[in-house]
Amino acid sequence: MTELRDVVRAATSTLREAGVASPDVDAVELAAHVLGVDAAEVRRLMIVGGSLTDLFEQSYAAVLAERARRVPLQHLTGRAHFRTLTLHVGPGVFVPRPETEVLVELALAEVDRIRGTRPSGIRLVDLCSGSGAIPFAVKAERPHVEVRALELSGDAVAWATANRDRLGLDVEIVEGDATEPAFEDWTGSVDLVTVNPPYIPTTSVPIDPEVRDHDPEVALYGGSEDGLAIPVLVAAAAAQLLGPGGLLLMEHADTQGESLPDRLARTGHWSGVVDHDDLSGRPRVTAARRA
Repeated sequence: MTELRDVVRAATSTLREAGVASPDVDAVELAAHVLGVDAAEVRRLMIVGGSLTDLFEQSYAAVLAERARRVPLQHLTGRAHFRTLTLHVGPGVFVPRPETEVLVELALAEVDRIRGTRPSGIRLVDLCSGSGAIPFAVKAERPHVEVRALELSGDAVAWATANRDRLGLDVEIVEGDATEPAFEDWTGSVDLVTVNPPYIPTTSVPIDPEVRDHDPEVALYGGSEDGLAIPVLVAAAAAQLLGPGGLLLMEHADTQGESLPDRLARTGHWSGVVDHDDLSGRPRVTAARRA
């Protein structure tokens, strides 16, 4: 009798040999997906034991083979976990990353600071929204905030809209270019703009196949050799939305922790430009106040 723990352990070895960064986690997540349970239940079943059906083994072998070919785990399971949310993702939309959660933490801290003096009417705009991870996380954890989101890709808008409706969150989603003026009825009155823009230098092709071959290029490349052409244009659009003292939070590559703050500071639109590390200690988010 084949035991689940043996199957998952063998899958872990297969994924490790394929170069997958988190083979043990992925092997369990794939088993959870096939069984229709969560990862905690898979780990419980690995302890208590039990026989496996031929259908499970066949289905598991199929998704394992795809993962070993470096198809993203989230494309195979159809879901990505982000803070308190489970988002549906797949081809055509950027898969949210754990490092982006530090941006949400900074946004929530700013919301709480504002609420101490103004309990209502707090406005947040998220640009380059992708699956909706950032605006939905903020709305879910601070329901009183008025949230709008802008995304260029029609495919990503479809994913974000589906996520919003499934989660039951009151967030307006608009398809549009974040480097151009948007939400003009909110011009100069927004308290907080969050952005995870495309920022990879055009000369730097990602090493990981999951990113290089599966994330949409429109969500990856920053439009110049330093990767900052698009982020700087998006920041200029954010400056039009924000009121005086409003906060911009922008994610960036870990190599841009000095270059992005410097570029923003030189525009004259911003004051108090500082950079924040993610949980791994790498530069990740630039914060800037509208001058």
